[in-house]
Amino acid sequence: MQITILGHGNMGSAIGKNLEVAGNDVTYYTSKDEADTFGDIIILAVPYAALDSLVEKYGQQLAGKVVVDITNPVDFQTWDGLEVPSDSSAAQQLQKKLPDSHVLKAFNTNFAATLQNAVIGTDKTTVLVAGDSQEAKQILQSALSDSPLQVIDAGSLKRARELEATGFLEMTLAARKQISWNGGFAVIR
Repeated sequence: MQITILGHGNMGSAIGKNLEVAGNDVTYYTSKDEADTFGDIIILAVPYAALDSLVEKYGQQLAGKVVVDITNPVDFQTWDGLEVPSDSSAAQQLQKKLPDSHVLKAFNTNFAATLQNAVIGTDKTTVLVAGDSQEAKQILQSALSDSPLQVIDAGSLKRARELEATGFLEMTLAARKQISWNGGFAVIR
């Protein structure tokens, strides 16, 4: 499968590594690049603040594509909340801006180290995926099926707000040194 990752930092690299291990063809673009070709899945491995400019720049090219939002809209000024209304999420807002795309929320409850190592403690790293398109979720799950990661369908895109709250909680715990950046929440089946 052809995968495009916008962002080649720690998260983009860790996600891309798993997709490559699973046999996908991954292309990376940084903020310095002009993305000219998009794959079947586009991973937005960028900060929340960058989403609007990406929509403005590439919105039409993302129509009909599976677009994966990995952001956590944390208020980094205060570290005391999210920058989206409590009844919404970054992913839901992105879906409104990209009505012809299939937006998924995924990878935001994972740290880069747990994606690189594919474990949290002794448990397999789990990627939780929320979205309104069952087909889009299956496409992402298929792209990761031969990776060492476990993928679980977290429900509709409305569940993105809970995923973002969980990601925020993990980040604040790590920032306060209550857990390490190699830790996080594991899902045991």
